Amino acid sequence: MFDYTSIKAFHTALQNGQTTCVEAVLFYTQSIRENAHLNAFLEVYETEALERAKELDAAAAIGQLVGPLHGVIVGLKDVIAHKGHTLTASSRMLGNFQSVYHATATQKLLDAGAIIIGRQNCDEFAMGSSNENSAFGPVLNAADTTRVSGGSSGGSAVAVQANLCMVSLGSDTGGSVRQPADFCGIIGLKPSYGRVSRYGLIAYASSFDQIGIFSKTLEDAALVLEVIAGPDEYDSTVSQESVMPYSKVVVNQANDTEEKTAGPSKKFKLAYFKEALEHPSLDKNIQAQTLAYFEKLKQEGHTVTAIDFSLLEYVVPTYYVLTTAEASSNLSRYDGVRYGHRTTTSAIDLTEMYKASRSEGFGEEVKRRILLGTFVLSEGFFDAYFTKAQQVRQLLKQQTDGIFRDFDAILSPTVPSPAFKIGEKTNDPIEMFLGDIYTVYANLVGIPAISLPLFTHTNGMPFGLQVMTRSFDEMGLIHLSAQLMELRS
Repeated sequence: MFDYTSIKAFHTALQNGQTTCVEAVLFYTQSIRENAHLNAFLEVYETEALERAKELDAAAAIGQLVGPLHGVIVGLKDVIAHKGHTLTASSRMLGNFQSVYHATATQKLLDAGAIIIGRQNCDEFAMGSSNENSAFGPVLNAADTTRVSGGSSGGSAVAVQANLCMVSLGSDTGGSVRQPADFCGIIGLKPSYGRVSRYGLIAYASSFDQIGIFSKTLEDAALVLEVIAGPDEYDSTVSQESVMPYSKVVVNQANDTEEKTAGPSKKFKLAYFKEALEHPSLDKNIQAQTLAYFEKLKQEGHTVTAIDFSLLEYVVPTYYVLTTAEASSNLSRYDGVRYGHRTTTSAIDLTEMYKASRSEGFGEEVKRRILLGTFVLSEGFFDAYFTKAQQVRQLLKQQTDGIFRDFDAILSPTVPSPAFKIGEKTNDPIEMFLGDIYTVYANLVGIPAISLPLFTHTNGMPFGLQVMTRSFDEMGLIHLSAQLMELRS
């Protein structure tokens, strides 16, 4: 029976002849079929994956692993381009559109030896916090199928949670990797803005979007980040900074813990926003367990300090003003002429054709955000909303830089509540938006963040701790996360 614990263990088993890539593909395709009710995958590339697995097994038979992700089974959120494969952003607008090129992240996965197993369900155009906005139905949480998976990358999270693939790539515009990871009890890593190329990622809000990683182990997430990060000539916003050996931090941390030969672990100076832990929307059990965990960190010798952050109440409105404005611009291309669904209604003029095509092609949440964005960009409201939001974003960046002059990291709950019931918040978009209060901050200021699966709620559902470090300090983020995972409750 095939069993997966980590990429490292999988590669050891391959080299020892205990398993094969073909066996892995057969295991995961069978698992996907058995868990089809979760609705995590929109399409599975079974034949193609088996062919690639045979090629990789042939290479392994002569002692050659193709790359650091040899045979690793990966799922892609349905916003990441995979040449020759359907790409719809889980929307009727794109129908059966086929990608004509690979996203840079996809190409890097393939070059490293990965096997792409399929295309994963998500909120339409990555707009949502519950995966209830997909044109193809909601994704169910494997821990409790009456509850949401989180969004917008819900399919990618549940696929890892339910053992339908080894790792997944999602996208994170305001928490769309970290929030579903929290709800599903797995790791969700959002790198710094610009750490991973956005080439081939369907745009929602271009100054916020970032490809992220779902995994069950920190070492897996770190290794995948090593592979997909780095410069790209196709993306002018990607960083030119060198990529560090992130996975080795986790390995070294584990060796230090096991052998006790490297001296005491580093003691970190950690901050948390007092307003975040006292916020009325925060679930009392999450609050209690998070504060108890902070006390445990202090007992381990770390400094954990509550700091004032008066701008917390402004992060959600600032985020939604700016992201909806960018969405309004980015999604204007889907007009039924150049891209996307075209209405079959006849005897209408060009303007009516645009309106009908977009009304039929987009779902309600996407239309809501386009309209909000168009409003804040309109004459008479641009300065009152968009310009003010940009000013708040700059203030947030300045305050964040100041915090990281004194502290190594910022800690917070990932989400104010555990996974909620399907349909519970669909009629109250404001309550749904407020669920992003802890995650959108990292996207506004462009810093890396991770959700670590450390806790279990009294209702039996998992929830996590969010860790944030300064821009492009993924090495520090992973180093700290490795220590925090050792202290899970």
